Amino acid sequence: MAITRGFTRRGGGERDPRLPPGQHDAGDDWPVLHAEATPSIDTDRWTFTIDGLVDTPTTWTWDEIRALPPDHYEGDIHCVTTWSKFGMRFDGVSVDTLLEAAGPQDDAAFVLARSHTGYTTNLPIEDITDGRAWVVWDVDGAPLTDVHGGPARLLVPHLYFWKSAKWVSGLTLLAEDEQGFWERNGYHDRGDPWLEQRYQGD
Repeated sequence: MAITRGFTRRGGGERDPRLPPGQHDAGDDWPVLHAEATPSIDTDRWTFTIDGLVDTPTTWTWDEIRALPPDHYEGDIHCVTTWSKFGMRFDGVSVDTLLEAAGPQDDAAFVLARSHTGYTTNLPIEDITDGRAWVVWDVDGAPLTDVHGGPARLLVPHLYFWKSAKWVSGLTLLAEDEQGFWERNGYHDRGDPWLEQRYQGD
């Protein structure tokens, strides 16, 4: 798969302090970008599982995960393709709540997030704990649509948005890092937008 460095800065004048380097304000748009065909996942068959280096591998159904204590994120998101979208609200459950049920073991240092489509992406465990990540199903007061990862997606808003896996199905906790789909194809293992960690070597 070819990786194209087609990133450009847009506009002039004073830069909005909410924009990481190389990003532009998408305004009212929320671009749809993914590497797979868009699935339609029936919530009657939807599950979310935390496994790997945990004391209690745990699976939730749609009704079970939505019965957990609710949490939300209000703020901005940033895509590696240079758009940022300000002032969004996502509702769901904190990943901290899910990990508390599963009991991460001491040697769990990384996470591989999985989607119902087979997509994967890797993250240090520090990037999904302490109030930094959620499993979400509503955005701005409405259910997530299929094209934006519905019925539920991972949300890790402080990293580039490819880390917020659409159609999420679970997290596997690991002692060592294991690259996901885009990372194997040249994208950065962490993806901090403020450091412009777009590609391996950035």
